[in-house]
Amino acid sequence: MAISRRAFGIGMLAASAAGTGGYVYLRQHPEIAGRFGEPKRLFGFAGGEKEGLLANARVRSLLERRFGLILDARRAGSVEMVRERTLLDQKPQFLWPSSSVLVEVARNSGVKISRDQVIFNSPIVLYSWDRIADGLVKGGFAEPAGGPRYTVDLLRVLKAVIAGETWEAMGVSGLFGRARIVSTDPNKSNSGFMFAGLTASLLSGDVIALDSLGRIDGDVATVFRRMGYKPPSSGKLFDDYVAGGAGAQPLIVGYENQLIEWVLQDADRWKRVEASAPSKPVILYPRPTAFSAHPLISIDRAADELIDALVNESLLELAWEEHGFRGPLGTVGKARNPLLQSRLIERIDAVLPMPDAPVMLALLDRLATA
Repeated sequence: MAISRRAFGIGMLAASAAGTGGYVYLRQHPEIAGRFGEPKRLFGFAGGEKEGLLANARVRSLLERRFGLILDARRAGSVEMVRERTLLDQKPQFLWPSSSVLVEVARNSGVKISRDQVIFNSPIVLYSWDRIADGLVKGGFAEPAGGPRYTVDLLRVLKAVIAGETWEAMGVSGLFGRARIVSTDPNKSNSGFMFAGLTASLLSGDVIALDSLGRIDGDVATVFRRMGYKPPSSGKLFDDYVAGGAGAQPLIVGYENQLIEWVLQDADRWKRVEASAPSKPVILYPRPTAFSAHPLISIDRAADELIDALVNESLLELAWEEHGFRGPLGTVGKARNPLLQSRLIERIDAVLPMPDAPVMLALLDRLATA
């Protein structure tokens, strides 16, 4: 039977409308997009603190099965990935650093951003050992917070470090030399970058601005100079902390989720360490601290839907349950692990915002030559 031109036109119109409607529906429901067609492969860089999450078989399976996404996410320092031409020239489709300020730094580096959104959070903490934390309590620098966790007056500790106080003078016996806090290299890694911003703001008495940076940048440089070697990534620094023990790494800067993830990766290993180690790992929550947000930056529009996938409730719960990343608003997830329950502070009220990107870039230049 011949089809009239009118019927053919109506059919084409209906097919076009159905196609458009299907596209819009799938875009609004990325959780079912993965069931159709070939998975989409995306290449990008992510900070080392998310390496465990991105290697998690359950996370990778969920991304592929439900959202049709396979990630080639390579480890890079958060600051490096938004500034270094050798990385940006590889044409990544997404970047996943660990601070919202780095989105602006990326723009300053000429990155054309299609979309960006914070996926989850983790507060900056100090990692130490029980006998050192007890000494800081004795010296009036820290307070017990119930269980193997403490709060610490970070400004007071920083002033002692700048003044060149010894561990002994701060109430900690048995450690050699002057007190120090070790972070990652702020020109490469986000935890060092954020610690530099937090230190500058604390020493200035408010969120540091460009016109007041000159008053305190010398003291910030002293804090970083006393660290000696600064690892290029937070993962490397945490590994050094666990391997070196209290004598080698008495006080380091890290993310809250790092110890959680380490415990959850191998609960039996954790119990052995806790039972036999001469000093036990503890978390000190600085008052105030800074939240490390983790914004996903989509450069290629093909990576836009990765944001929708990662903020899906199932993936956010996995990020908390198995890797210790807090959700939006700094909230903890539903899962409660008895190995961790007494170590974490559920609500963190004292949070300083990070300084603006131009301030941080000026501070990084100062610290690069310190």
